Amino acid sequence: MDGLLGAGRRRIPKTAMGERAMQSDHVGQDGLERATMRKVIIRLVPFLMLCYFFNLLDRSNIGVASLQMRPQLGLSAFAYGLGGSLFFIGYFLFEVPSNLMLQRYGARRWIARIMISWGAMCVLMALTQGPLSFYVLRFLLGVAEAGFFPGIVLFATYWFPARYRARIVAAFSMSVPLASFIGSPVSAGLLHADGVLGLHGWQWVFVAEGIPTVLLGITCLLVLKDRPKDAHWLSAEQQGWLTRTLDAERATTRTVGHLSLAQLARNPYVWGLALACSASSAASSSLSVWQPQLIKSFGLTNFQTGLVNSIPYGVAAALMMFWGMHSDRTGERRWHTALPLMVISAGVIGVFFARDSLALTVVLLSCVLASYSSFKGPFWAFTSTTLSPTTAAAGIAGINAVSNLVGGGMVSLVGAIQDATGSFGAALLPIALLAMTGALIVLVMGARKTHAVSGTPTAAE
Repeated sequence: MDGLLGAGRRRIPKTAMGERAMQSDHVGQDGLERATMRKVIIRLVPFLMLCYFFNLLDRSNIGVASLQMRPQLGLSAFAYGLGGSLFFIGYFLFEVPSNLMLQRYGARRWIARIMISWGAMCVLMALTQGPLSFYVLRFLLGVAEAGFFPGIVLFATYWFPARYRARIVAAFSMSVPLASFIGSPVSAGLLHADGVLGLHGWQWVFVAEGIPTVLLGITCLLVLKDRPKDAHWLSAEQQGWLTRTLDAERATTRTVGHLSLAQLARNPYVWGLALACSASSAASSSLSVWQPQLIKSFGLTNFQTGLVNSIPYGVAAALMMFWGMHSDRTGERRWHTALPLMVISAGVIGVFFARDSLALTVVLLSCVLASYSSFKGPFWAFTSTTLSPTTAAAGIAGINAVSNLVGGGMVSLVGAIQDATGSFGAALLPIALLAMTGALIVLVMGARKTHAVSGTPTAAE
């Protein structure tokens, strides 16, 4: 808690005796800020982390389920990768509309709707009979889940001042590695429920992890509030401070001002952000599907694979929070976003050359996973201060939608290359190129943004 609050506290300068009244006022404001943000963080962050945990568990369980699902249903690597990609196509098509609906109808009701529908679709994944039903169900699961993560990022802009956002996004994004660190062994354990109530183990993976998501969606209606003014658990003074602070930030000039959807779709800054985010998404999506099979290729059992698969995610969970807090404390976003992409590129290349060593492969995968997890906090903080409030709903969703589409396409590409070469290391190499390209784009955009903020208009304005 103190870590989440500490970096956002304003330092009070030393003053002369004649300025003690001003200093006292600053102390009072600082105390009000700390008390307000403590309540907001305690109320929202743990619950959002839990929701996002099940969101990522829903994505990562497909990788562990494949250990039984593929041989039992006769799915080739290409067919399995295509099914993984169809999820992202459904997600892509409905993500921007979903965020616009969230903005219109409120986060409380819309996030609840998303969770209930995707939890139900996760359970229905147990009905998969072959390639066609696998394709249809994965596509519909993407439709149901569309807009959840960008909706949470947009929701964070309604509740958290900019100086808190990198660590807040990093905090609930800790669910990304935790979902696999905890979920991978749990999902692998569920594979051993084969035959219970007439279901295969891979079917239990979907059923046992979909039902809690539906229950959490219903709980959203009780826990979440759309705006600070609706929060009965904040005092009137706290509501006023938070509302004024957020309104003042919304009035700040941004690099990308108010744009129509058509203008947004042509904006180079938006496409640059989308490409950078695509590199992280490609690494995340591809490894969630293929990493268990890469690890199993070293001769491990299904359960051993689940345990070893969790190691890189545990390392990522330990590092990503530090990176987000450091970005907030220093106020630096550009290098905090670009460096993780560079490490992803180097790590993936290293996996190709470490094909005979399980230990080295796990170390390199840990570097990749820690990097794409650490990327999220600084990147979305960078994005939320680049897009104007009127553009944020569609912009955040559009960036995330494109990145998920590219990530989903990469899942299919990895499967095709693996089928053709028989090498998981070679199949992952396109991710290295995409990650390095994304890093260079962030560095260029960050330099131009700094120049624009200093007073020189940009083409995006």
